[in-house]
Amino acid sequence: MGESWISLLPFLVVIPIAILSKQVQPGLFVGLLLGSYLIQPDLFGGIKTLISYLINNLVKLNNIRIIIFLYVFAGLISLTKTTGGIKGFVDLIGRKVKTKRSAMLLIWLSTIGTFNNPNFRIVTVAPIMKLLKRRLPISTQKIGFMIEVTSNPVVVLVPVATAFVGYMVSLIGTALQQVGLYESPYSAYIRSIPLNFFSLVIIGIGIYYSFFREMRNDLNGDMVEDSNAQREEEELKKCLQAFEKELPSKPLNLLLPLSVVLVMTLFLSWWDGHAQAESFFDTFIKADALGVMLEALFITLLLSLIFFLGQRFSIAKLVTSFIEGGNELVSVILMLILVWALSAVSEDLGFSTYITSNLIGWIPPAFIAPFVFILGSMLSYFIGSSWGTWGLLMPLAVTLAHQAGSSIILVIGAVFASGTFGAFASPLSDNTVTLCAILDLPVMDYARSKLKPSLIAAGITTLLFGIASLLI
Repeated sequence: MGESWISLLPFLVVIPIAILSKQVQPGLFVGLLLGSYLIQPDLFGGIKTLISYLINNLVKLNNIRIIIFLYVFAGLISLTKTTGGIKGFVDLIGRKVKTKRSAMLLIWLSTIGTFNNPNFRIVTVAPIMKLLKRRLPISTQKIGFMIEVTSNPVVVLVPVATAFVGYMVSLIGTALQQVGLYESPYSAYIRSIPLNFFSLVIIGIGIYYSFFREMRNDLNGDMVEDSNAQREEEELKKCLQAFEKELPSKPLNLLLPLSVVLVMTLFLSWWDGHAQAESFFDTFIKADALGVMLEALFITLLLSLIFFLGQRFSIAKLVTSFIEGGNELVSVILMLILVWALSAVSEDLGFSTYITSNLIGWIPPAFIAPFVFILGSMLSYFIGSSWGTWGLLMPLAVTLAHQAGSSIILVIGAVFASGTFGAFASPLSDNTVTLCAILDLPVMDYARSKLKPSLIAAGITTLLFGIASLLI
């Protein structure tokens, strides 16, 4: 289907329905349904098209890997909770983490061991902070904001051993080849890292709110708790007492699995890529990052089960705990499937081509980078996916920069910055939905509460890209 204004319709219905229903999935489903009927406008054709988009995007290799990873890792974290690992870790650090400042410091320091994937970081750190919150006067909104600031914006800046690097480098390589440039895509990625201004700015804002200023509370159900404060406090005390009474305190049951999964991820990344790599850093680029993370996760799961069985935890209890943990992320998995399908529908309707072709004519060549960032930010906010945004925008942006004579490296940085904006700010982001599911935050309200700092960071980023366009 050729590009036209009709391609905007599926996205235009997503956010309003999500806001009205206070759920992300209904808006995505209606947008997908509308897009399917726009492609196949007959009574049963739309439904058949919808089902085909869901199935085709579900069975894509990387997509099914992400789903399995999320489910299995959530199950593993549930096992560490059931066997007293999270409780033991909270007990261990609880003696030192007695203030809000030290809790914020813990969130930032934990990035060192959880930098390889945003969802890996979220499902690891969020349950720990959720328990610590019961002992500290700190808002769930602030905890969520800081975990997210140190997730996607940090991961995209790490040039080795993440699930993102291989994908980002492959996109750059494909886009450069399309315009006849055969520069090393990894070298281009490295040079673009300091130009991902949104990540750098939002991290700076996160540090400011972490240690120098309290965040304003916009959540009805968290910081504005006056009417229900006493009842909720009593419930939390009961939950904490029951938690402490029933479970042992074994910090190794958390620290050991997390150490194994990190070490195995790094080792397997090297092992998978060393035969075809020319340098140490190139080894991690050649590795199949998502595949390696899954292998490391399953090895960790098997070793952890043996470790837990050795402590005489029953098989039935471990299996039940694993399934319950994985099932907690079913809503996230459903959301991901809908986002992938909607992104595919929008591409087939000509969404990105329509937007680009209708806006390019009046953009001065010197301001291609800020334009790409603004366009990509709008796109990523509506689809909630950094990977989807990068995949849709990178070939168009590099081609546009090449034809206009603009800095291709700066534009690559703008593409990555725009996708990071959506992954951080959008209520449709899998990071946001995963975090809210774990911390029991309302998705739309939480997304609205972080929109102001996100837009401030986006405004500063746009200005920086404008200045850089004049200098580079």
